[in-house]
Amino acid sequence: MNHMNPPKGRMARFRQAAANSFRTHRLFWLFTLLLWTKSTIAYQFFFNIPIDNAMQSFILLINPLSSTLFLFAFSFFFSGNKRKWALYILYAASSLILFADTTYYREFTDFLTVPVLFQSSNMETLSSSFFSLLQWKDLLIVGDLIVLPFLLWKLNETGKASRKRVIATFVAAAAMFGFNLALAETERPELLTRSFDRELLVKNLGTFNFHVYDAMLQTKTSAQKAMADGSELAEVEQYTRQNYAAPDPELFGKYKGKNVIAVSFESAQNFTNHMKAPNSEYITPNLNKLIEESHFWPNFYHTTGQGKTSDSEFALDNSLFGLPRGGVYFTNADNEYNALPERIKQEGYHSAVFHANNKSFWNRDQMYANIGVDSFYDQDYYDLGDPADMTEWGLLDDEFFLQSVPMIEELPEPFFAKLITLTNHFPFTMPSEEHELVPKFETNSTTLNNFPQALAYQDYALGLFIDELKANGMWDDTIFIVYGDHNGISTNHNAAMADLLGKEEITPYDVAKLQQVPFAIHLPGQEEGVVHDGIGSQIDMNPTIQHLLGIDTSDQIGFGNDLFAPERNDRAIFRDGTMITKEHVFTQSMCYEAETGELAAEPEACEPLEEEANRVLEMNDAIIYSDLLRFREQNE
Repeated sequence: MNHMNPPKGRMARFRQAAANSFRTHRLFWLFTLLLWTKSTIAYQFFFNIPIDNAMQSFILLINPLSSTLFLFAFSFFFSGNKRKWALYILYAASSLILFADTTYYREFTDFLTVPVLFQSSNMETLSSSFFSLLQWKDLLIVGDLIVLPFLLWKLNETGKASRKRVIATFVAAAAMFGFNLALAETERPELLTRSFDRELLVKNLGTFNFHVYDAMLQTKTSAQKAMADGSELAEVEQYTRQNYAAPDPELFGKYKGKNVIAVSFESAQNFTNHMKAPNSEYITPNLNKLIEESHFWPNFYHTTGQGKTSDSEFALDNSLFGLPRGGVYFTNADNEYNALPERIKQEGYHSAVFHANNKSFWNRDQMYANIGVDSFYDQDYYDLGDPADMTEWGLLDDEFFLQSVPMIEELPEPFFAKLITLTNHFPFTMPSEEHELVPKFETNSTTLNNFPQALAYQDYALGLFIDELKANGMWDDTIFIVYGDHNGISTNHNAAMADLLGKEEITPYDVAKLQQVPFAIHLPGQEEGVVHDGIGSQIDMNPTIQHLLGIDTSDQIGFGNDLFAPERNDRAIFRDGTMITKEHVFTQSMCYEAETGELAAEPEACEPLEEEANRVLEMNDAIIYSDLLRFREQNE
C-alpha cells in the first residue's frame, strides 16, 4: 500500500505551499480577490450580459482571473513596502478602468475601445452627460480606493518573492487564460477572428483581457494602411457589382436638379411613431404627418457603432458602415472616399452641413473638408446668446431650424443640405417646464421617462422647419428626407421598455427590432404617402438619393441598395453582425423567425446570414483600414 503515499505526500506539499503563499503574500491574494469580486459585481449589476447556459456562467465567473493574476504578478518585482504600493497602484488603475467601462456602458451599452479614448475633442461636450450618469452604486467599484491607503499605511510588507514565485505566477495566469479561451471557443468558435460583438468578447474573455485584445487590434489596424497594396480591392469590386440593384426606371432621374434636404433626427426610434404620451397627445405629430404624406419604410434600421451620429452621416455619404471600434470620422478622416458631396458636385450641386455645435465635435471639420462638403455652418454661424435656447448639447432645435432657414435660402441651387439636430439627446432633459410639451413616461427608468419630452420638442421644431420651407416656396422644389441617426434608449433600460411596451421581457429579437429608426422621403409634389414593407438601413440612403437625381451608381463601391429598386436585397446588417431579412433575424448568435419573434425551429437557417454579415463587414473594414479606394483612384 506504500504506492499510495506519494500522491498523499504531493497533496500535503501542495496544501502547505498554498498556505505559505497566502501567508507570505497575503496582500497579493487580497487584491486578487477584491478585483475578482469587483469584476463579478460589474457583470451582475452594471453590464447587461445575457447568459444562456451553465457553461457561460462558469466562463463569466473565471474570466477575470487570468488578467488579475497577470497584472498583480508585476508587484513581485518589488520588495518590502514598495510592493504594497505597487499593488495598490495596479489595483486603482484597474478599478478606474472598470469604472470607465461601467459608466460608458450605462449610456451606450458598449465597452470603451482605444479609438474612443482618442476622441478627446468630444470630451468637453460629453462632460455634462458623464456627471448625469453617475450613481451611488458606482462606489462599489471605486469607493474602496479612498479607504485602502489608510489601511495599507499601517501594514508592513516584508520579504521578497523568489524568481520561482514570479515565473509560477505568470505561468498560472497564462494557463488560466488558455483554459478560459479553450472553453470560450467551445461556446463561440473563432471568437477572436470573426467577432464584431464586443459584448461577446467581454462575456468570454473578461473586461481586462478584452482591453488587451483591443490594444492589439489597434496596433494591427494602425499598420494595415501602410502594408496595404490594393489586392483586396478586386474582391470588394466584384461583390459590389453583384450586389448592385438597378433603379426603378420610372423614378431614376425624375428629380434631377431638385434640392435635397436631409434632417438627422437625433436619437429617434420607430417605437414612438404614433405613440401617445400619458396625456393622450401624440409625441411626434409632425413626424406622423410627414410619414402620412411621404414614402416611409417602417423596417428601416440604423447601422451605427461607437461613432453614433457620425457613423450615420458616414453611411449616408458613403454607403459604408462605420468601424467596429471608435468612429471612422476620427480614425480615418484622411482616407480617400467617393462620398455623396463629391459625387453630386459633378452634377452641379452645392453641399452644405448645418450643426449648431463645435465644428471639431466628431472631427467633422476635418472629415467634411476631405469628402468635398462646400459649406459647414457650425455654432459660430448661430446666435447662442439666450441660455433659454440652449440644452446641454447646444442650441434647441426650434432655434436651430429657424436660424438655419435664411442660410439655406442663400445657398446656390441646386443644393444638398444636411441638418443635424441636438435637442433629443441623452439624458433627454429639457431646460425648463415651458419646453416640456408632453408629460414624461411612467416607468422605473429616468432616462426612458425623459425621452418623450425631448423627442416631442424635436418634433415640434421639425414642424416649424417644414412650415418655413412651405412659406418660402422651397418645399415644392425639394426632396425632403428625415432619418433617425441611432437609437436613443439603450438595453440598460430593457425592463422599463418591456413595461412601456406591455411585454413580459425584451428578448434579443426585440432589441434588434428596436433598432428601427424613422426614414421618410417626401418627393416634390407628393400628396399621398406610401408605406414600403421592404427592409432597409442607413447604408441604403446614398444610392436611393443618387438614383432620384439621375446619378448612376453601378460603378460605385458601397454596400447599400436603392430602396425603390424592384430587385433590391431586402436586408439590414448591423455593425455588431446582426442581420435581418424578411424570413429571419440573426442576432447575439441566435436565430429567430422574423414574423413571430420565436426561436427558429432550424437554427442552421441563419448560418448563411451570419456568414454574409461577416463577409460584408470584413470587406467594409478592409476598405477603411487599408484605405482601398485610393488604389481605385490611382487606377482611373
